[in-house]
Amino acid sequence: MGSKLAMFGGTPAVPREQRHVQWPVITSADQDAMLRVLASGTFTANSQGEQEVPGLEQEWARFVGSRYAIGVSNGTAAIAMALMALGVQPGEEVLVPALSFIASALAPLHQLIIPVFVDIDPHTFTIDPAQIEAKITPRTRAIIPVHLHGLPADMDEIRALARKYDLFVVEDAAQSHGAMYKGQMTGTLSDMAAFSLNVQKNLPTCGEGGLITTNDSVLYEKMIMLRQFGEVIIDGEQRNYVSHILGWNNKLNAVQAAFTRSQLERFPQYEAARQRNVSAFLGQLAELPGLRVPLVPADRTHAWHILRLRFDPQAAGLDDLSPGQFRQALRRVLRAEGVPISQYQLIPLPGQHIFQTQEGYGRGYPWTLPGVAPQHYAIADYPNTLAVIEDSLTLQRRHLNPNTGPLLDLYATAFHKIWENLEQVRRIARSRPYQTSWHTIVSRGPHIPGYSCTTPAETALHE
Repeated sequence: MGSKLAMFGGTPAVPREQRHVQWPVITSADQDAMLRVLASGTFTANSQGEQEVPGLEQEWARFVGSRYAIGVSNGTAAIAMALMALGVQPGEEVLVPALSFIASALAPLHQLIIPVFVDIDPHTFTIDPAQIEAKITPRTRAIIPVHLHGLPADMDEIRALARKYDLFVVEDAAQSHGAMYKGQMTGTLSDMAAFSLNVQKNLPTCGEGGLITTNDSVLYEKMIMLRQFGEVIIDGEQRNYVSHILGWNNKLNAVQAAFTRSQLERFPQYEAARQRNVSAFLGQLAELPGLRVPLVPADRTHAWHILRLRFDPQAAGLDDLSPGQFRQALRRVLRAEGVPISQYQLIPLPGQHIFQTQEGYGRGYPWTLPGVAPQHYAIADYPNTLAVIEDSLTLQRRHLNPNTGPLLDLYATAFHKIWENLEQVRRIARSRPYQTSWHTIVSRGPHIPGYSCTTPAETALHE
């Protein structure tokens, strides 16, 4: 038996004074960049003479290797605007992986576009190309591959299907800054790509922001109009307030752009440190039976935005536990040791209440638009996604700091300590009732006062 677990009075593997880690790392250079904007007096992308937003756009395009980049208000808006620029119409369908952050599916829904979900590859956690073709219908217009957690999706297979069926491809690259697929960076592997600059991302701003990349000059010009009320804004010319197309107010402001430009200068250094730190950490965890570290195929790199670990109780010698029981117990003991691990996604995207109830806009739009085929979002249709949610936990944010190598070593020590006490983990797991997270969520229903829901999908789940 190894050291006593912290849950039972032992010393935590991660001392409390070492648990707080800052991300993003904010330096005097970042502060100076923001002060530069205040001194300039130009704060928005449509201000005459404003240089921060176009500066970031040019630098990001150069960094990823795209012809154009457009700064916008956030990554969700970036996906929605890309779909509109491509001409995807209300009531048409786009294919989205069943495991992702909700924005991947809400962005098309905001445009009255129907999300159709596709199960994931259980090893890469990205959309499974082998399951895409069966989901394509005459109404399908685009595929939205998500480079989940920072690993590029299988883009060759996806692009081949897109060519075969004349579909657009829009990368959801919100988590994959700097990741590469066959020597080419994400953001350059499709018709258009959407990045997030949320403060928790690998390349952050001081709040919310986004970037869209494309090589198409027509799409670029349209995106510039879409973010600014459909107007044509020409630097050096007076704004005429004429809207030529339906647009938004989805601009990135100059303070956000300046902050990200400063962060981008240090991005290669931070990324190199992350690769070293995370690789060393995962190497230590890979020694433990029943713990599966993320797969990185030889033809791509991983940005390591999120670290997802899977747990196999049988391989760990705990044959009497289900994967969910093992995962639930591990979460408790790891957090007691000072490892801030979490489950993150609790249910496949099609199980989210917005898709189960199909209320959407007003009278159920877009699902009730004329000609729309009925959508049955049964989560049992996505077994790989369910399995990954059931047996995995994630580490987020702290490892993005380039100086967290020693902290990750402490995390690894905690894992090894727990593996020396797996018999206690077994007892913890068996001492508590267990129900899958998606059963719990579905049975509760939406947290809306006076709301009751008994959709066919929810009823079937309990039968």
